[in-house]
Amino acid sequence: MSRSFNQQLDQHGAWRSNFAHRLQWLSRWLTENELLDQAVAERLRGLETQIRTSKVMVAFVAEFSRGKSELINAIFFAGYGRRIMPASAGRTTMCPTELGYDAAIAPKLRLLPIETRLEPHSLAHWRDKPTRWTEIAIDVGNAEHLAQAMGKVAEVRWVSKDEARTLGFWNDETPDDNPVQDAEGRVEIPRWRHAVLNMPHPLLEQGLVILDTPGLNAIGAEPELTVSLIPQAHAVVFILGAETGVTRSDLSIWREHLITEDESNDTRFVVLNKIDTMWDTLSTPAQIEQQIERQREGAARLLEVPLAQVLPVSAQKGLQAKIQHDGQLLQASRLPALETLLAEGVLGKRETMLRLAVDAGMTALRAEAERILKVRQRDLAEQALELQGLRGKNVSVIRHMRARIDQEHAEFEGSNTRILALRSVQGKLLREVYAVLGRTALKADMVKLSAALKRPGVKFNVRKVYAETFDSLRNNLREVQATTAEIQSMLHATFRQLNAEQGFTLQAPAEPDLTGFEQELAQIERSHIHYLGVGNLLKLAQADFCDKLVRALASRLRLVNEAAMTEVERWSKGASAQIDAQLKERRRNFSKRIEAIERIQSAAGSLDERLVELAAQESNLTELHVQLREFTSLIAQHGKPQPAATIGELRAA
Repeated sequence: MSRSFNQQLDQHGAWRSNFAHRLQWLSRWLTENELLDQAVAERLRGLETQIRTSKVMVAFVAEFSRGKSELINAIFFAGYGRRIMPASAGRTTMCPTELGYDAAIAPKLRLLPIETRLEPHSLAHWRDKPTRWTEIAIDVGNAEHLAQAMGKVAEVRWVSKDEARTLGFWNDETPDDNPVQDAEGRVEIPRWRHAVLNMPHPLLEQGLVILDTPGLNAIGAEPELTVSLIPQAHAVVFILGAETGVTRSDLSIWREHLITEDESNDTRFVVLNKIDTMWDTLSTPAQIEQQIERQREGAARLLEVPLAQVLPVSAQKGLQAKIQHDGQLLQASRLPALETLLAEGVLGKRETMLRLAVDAGMTALRAEAERILKVRQRDLAEQALELQGLRGKNVSVIRHMRARIDQEHAEFEGSNTRILALRSVQGKLLREVYAVLGRTALKADMVKLSAALKRPGVKFNVRKVYAETFDSLRNNLREVQATTAEIQSMLHATFRQLNAEQGFTLQAPAEPDLTGFEQELAQIERSHIHYLGVGNLLKLAQADFCDKLVRALASRLRLVNEAAMTEVERWSKGASAQIDAQLKERRRNFSKRIEAIERIQSAAGSLDERLVELAAQESNLTELHVQLREFTSLIAQHGKPQPAATIGELRAA
């Protein structure tokens, strides 16, 4: 039997935890040996945060009554011995629901009222407004209580058609998509706009985030889901009914919300659920298999995905089998095959990305720490030559040597004006970067886009409107890239002068490459254009829809700009940290030279003793150099780590 998704996620979590422990150990070792300058510390903190907080989001998307919540129960919550997500007949999940864990927050279910749609703010905005959410404390150890709390996501309200229209659940232009009215003309809508469950479930503690989304009507009323939240998921599981195959509403969800132009679909998985409805006692197993294969092939063809990514499953039987520990029924449900595909497709890629980040980080960290060691080795060599020159010299010569060191020290401290000037110009240019990528500039671009989208008439020129906006955003990044090039040129020139004048070994860090952020912008632009080009173009006639679309876009663009600014800031700090480290080492060198002369003058130690001390220090630096390479190589190794043994190796070394 294949390892379950749960088992593989546990292993992934242990792998991440082990890496984080290694990084903490390395940080302590670097601190003890005074190798943890600002640049090295910043890089370690970044790596540790990335490893510890890295999330794996899996989005489950389906039209109503496809068994989506039951599939979530079967994969993630069978250990409770009962259903946790509401999965009764009919509509269950009425609002998008996120399941995750943050140790800094008490276990609870947070529910955002549907009325917040009447206010001009995105979901991202409401996340930071706790007073607007309804909170329900949960008892994680009580399955009945937890399931009862999760039942809240299925709550509805019955409202007039006008109120439904205002809240985005009724559109006169697309009557076929509107919900059915009751005898009094009322419409059923979700009570909640969004739900967030925070609970210390073993899988969620490992960084898994589950996004459970409602059907077409509810998704369409929240464009932020399509253009922001779902695209950020590492995998999307699209659930169909095995007995019905791809229906018209299924196809609408797939085309409007789950695919974009030029996008690789290797993280889009299609589940043909409820295959147990085909377990007909009047049909032979071979005939049943043929029926399932026909449905698989039809779904793969209509959705244009590889056949291998269309998996037949019975979530209900899989859940039952896990609870009853029935291995034969579990295999018949075919749930393990889906779990394996999810684990390999999602966790495998995520782990590879983290490994590459660790490798790159260790290489850069090693180079920065080695630079400090080389400076110390050079200073020790200079001290040794200086002291050897005192052999056989009288007191006046030694006194003159002390005066010369004091003079060199004073000249050194007085020659830092160039460094101050560099930092002043560097700070000014960085402020320009923040102005270009900051919230004020982004808001101005979004105001222009909103005005263009709200112009009267059908927006057949929407591609041009978006192109103009994204051209402006790309130009902002290119302007920042030009500014970093200017800073880089200045750093090269100043570092050459300081190296020549002060004997430093400064080397400007590689200039940040912002082309990756331009590629992110291109992906976001494509997702919006695709979304508007598959039936949602007419919705632009609604000012409220335009506002929602622009707010969703702004939330996502803000993340891109902030990430770009963080990259530039990290690069700038790296350059400054080099200067600080070498200033610190030079001052340490002056102190050591003065201390050596004073000891010789006061007869507290002989010249030979001091030279022996310097030789011992040189040997220690050589050993530190070897250990640095060993430890960083051990942390960055690609084999599956064995936590206890690996940390033991580090400590033993």
